[in-house]
Amino acid sequence: MNLIALGINHNSAAVEVRERVAFAPEQVGEALNDACEQGGVEEVVILSTCNRTEMYAIVPEGVAPVEKALQLIDWMANYHHLSLDELRRCAYHFESRQALQHIVQVASGLDSMVLGEPQIFGQIKSAYAVANESGTVGSELGRLFPRVFAIAKRVRTDTAIGENPVSVAYAAVDLARHIFADLHKCTALLVGAGETIELVARHLIEAGVSGIVIANRTLGRARELAQKFGAEAVLLAEIPAQLLHADIVITSTASQLPILGKGAVEQALKARKHRPVLMVDIAVPRDIEAQVGDLRDVYLYSVDDLREIVEQNMRSRHQEARKADQIIADGINLYMEDLRSLAAVDVVKDYRRMAEQMRELELQRALRALARDEDPQKVVAQLARAITNKLIHAPTAGLRQASADGRQDVLAHAQKLLGLESGRRREQQRADTDQNQDFDPPSPESEKPGHTLQ
Repeated sequence: MNLIALGINHNSAAVEVRERVAFAPEQVGEALNDACEQGGVEEVVILSTCNRTEMYAIVPEGVAPVEKALQLIDWMANYHHLSLDELRRCAYHFESRQALQHIVQVASGLDSMVLGEPQIFGQIKSAYAVANESGTVGSELGRLFPRVFAIAKRVRTDTAIGENPVSVAYAAVDLARHIFADLHKCTALLVGAGETIELVARHLIEAGVSGIVIANRTLGRARELAQKFGAEAVLLAEIPAQLLHADIVITSTASQLPILGKGAVEQALKARKHRPVLMVDIAVPRDIEAQVGDLRDVYLYSVDDLREIVEQNMRSRHQEARKADQIIADGINLYMEDLRSLAAVDVVKDYRRMAEQMRELELQRALRALARDEDPQKVVAQLARAITNKLIHAPTAGLRQASADGRQDVLAHAQKLLGLESGRRREQQRADTDQNQDFDPPSPESEKPGHTLQ
């Protein structure tokens, strides 16, 4: 299999390099065709995400895979106007079966920064679709990628690799799922406007939370973030009023002092008629006074609580990853078997074409003989004899030469290929049956006690 995979990812290159090598979505189509022209390949797919930029290509016959990989890495450096030495130091490449294994691991989320994250599966499917539309997917990649997707899908369905949250933001939202039966009826108050709160907001929207309010020290940043999610933006001073309606409160600010105290939360609970509230404090130092956790109807979790959950879930994912490795190995083995079987297709086609030509030649000869009023029985017998002799001539000559050369392995394979072993077994079975029929079994009376066989 002349497949190569090459590129950089979060393990091999710093973000400063990754962002310079990334392809913008509007660039990919042009880049694919340029890679074919300048990189000397006919089939290629480009995957570009925030954590990796990779190319998957088919190497032309007669070209060393490592040479083609280096050529494509050079092309990538030139395309992005990077130092060749800089890119080569952090780039990697895989060949043949290892390349296929790498692609499946990427699609399954096993090579992601967050083990088992699901977004990469959709990203690699999208990369394949763009390459297909750009005309850089041929028969080989067109056969390979559907199998990659099938194996990755099986990893997702047959293991729990992506079920348990392994980010603090996602773990906070997952807690809400366990406390509230229906998140569609819940309102969330998010305190802060940094990256963590943005991730929390995204996960809450995906979970179906009906309303989100974002409170921040500066209203501009709160509004900027709120626009992304259709949320409401308020200042920190408005938090007490918002607590009356908030079922979920998640905080992540850089404040050195607590933002929420026991008194304010206690007053809100009375106004809420003690409807339960989930409070998750992701900040360090803490945004919520520890005494808030003493209040009834408040479920308070700190960042340490979430980290314990995340670490436990990460251990679970690593256990599931071992199951995924076996699924991937089995899937690749099956694909390699299918590839090897494809090698026989052309041989079978050529052999069938030759046999049909022989048949047609002898059939025309027989029809001419019948037109001359020759004996039909003789004509049919000659037709069968001629076709048989022509079909077995080349195999017979090859077997004789193999025998003369002492190639017992060829003779053994020929027996299987020509079905001679099964024929011999049938003959032996018939012989055994005939032998058993020649034996005259004793009568039932002779087997009674006191009788012996004479």
